[in-house]
Amino acid sequence: MTATTAQPTANAFSAGILPRGATWAVLGGSWLVMGAVFGIFAASGLTTGFNIVGAVFLGTVLFDVLLYLFSRRVEGPRRAKDRLITSLVTTAFIIALLPLISLAWIVMSDGIARFDPTFFTQSMRNITGGGGGALHAIIGTLLVTLLAALISVPIGLLTSIYLVEYGRGMLARGITFFVDVMTGIPSIVAGLFAYALFALFAGPAIRSGFMGSVALSVLMIPVVVRSSEEILRLVPNELREASYALGVPKWLTILKIVLPTSLAGLTTGVTLAIARVIGETAPLLIVCGFTTSMNYDVVEDRMMTLPVFVFTQYTQAAGADAQAAVERAWAGALTLIIIVMLLNLIARLIARAFAPKSGR
Repeated sequence: MTATTAQPTANAFSAGILPRGATWAVLGGSWLVMGAVFGIFAASGLTTGFNIVGAVFLGTVLFDVLLYLFSRRVEGPRRAKDRLITSLVTTAFIIALLPLISLAWIVMSDGIARFDPTFFTQSMRNITGGGGGALHAIIGTLLVTLLAALISVPIGLLTSIYLVEYGRGMLARGITFFVDVMTGIPSIVAGLFAYALFALFAGPAIRSGFMGSVALSVLMIPVVVRSSEEILRLVPNELREASYALGVPKWLTILKIVLPTSLAGLTTGVTLAIARVIGETAPLLIVCGFTTSMNYDVVEDRMMTLPVFVFTQYTQAAGADAQAAVERAWAGALTLIIIVMLLNLIARLIARAFAPKSGR
């Protein structure tokens, strides 16, 4: 009698496995293929320029299909379905990034033409055609935003400390309610508030960078309060209780324990608040006005800022010098994005340096 050898059952666990890095290779290859296709279309005149958003989107869809087919062929249907779901989640993430990719691509491609030393060393004083720069707008943006931060950060941080450490009852609930209301205030309303406030004392013709800082602080304070409040609530109560057990008063516990522990998160919240207001145009157009000259005094006279500079250059794009004005507008937008990126980078470095250390 001949014995028969049992054959192992084929399943997903006994199937092969795709090599390490195969997913990224398929994704990169899919993007390259679609990039080449769109490049051919652009070169042949079928499309107006290279469409990076379309290339990334269709390349990601091609990646889903190819990864599923390769995984089904090598690893079996069960593992292939798992990879398909994972790739679809990745696709959703990439689609969410497409507006950012499109924005960065357009601003860089259109703004790089005037991204030269002249743009950062000259103002628009006595410039009627091409040339000129945005030094006056860059200085104005930095001064107005810095002063707004000096106004908003202490007020917002002290308010959040009160709400977390001391606030109880109707007063705390009222502050929280009004902070939430202020979060949704349109930016132009903040500008009108600052203009009405200063017009009561100096007349309707007043314009200054300080007024712009006050308007931006109205928008910054609720963001600082809400972000700081959430960060302070994350500090473990055990740290506070240990400090109280040693006889340390509450104010010193907040100063020496709570704030240093949450410094990394507080820095991130302040940076988000600055990034929220640094690109505002409507309130600054009302209260700061616009000028073509340098102005280092935030209290006296009109002051140009980058958002208003971009707005005025784009609205003045007419006649023979329209292209020069549009190029300056795009270069101003690119400069503003770079400033926000640098602020976020500095905030991350500060957060990493002052983050609580774990372990020994």
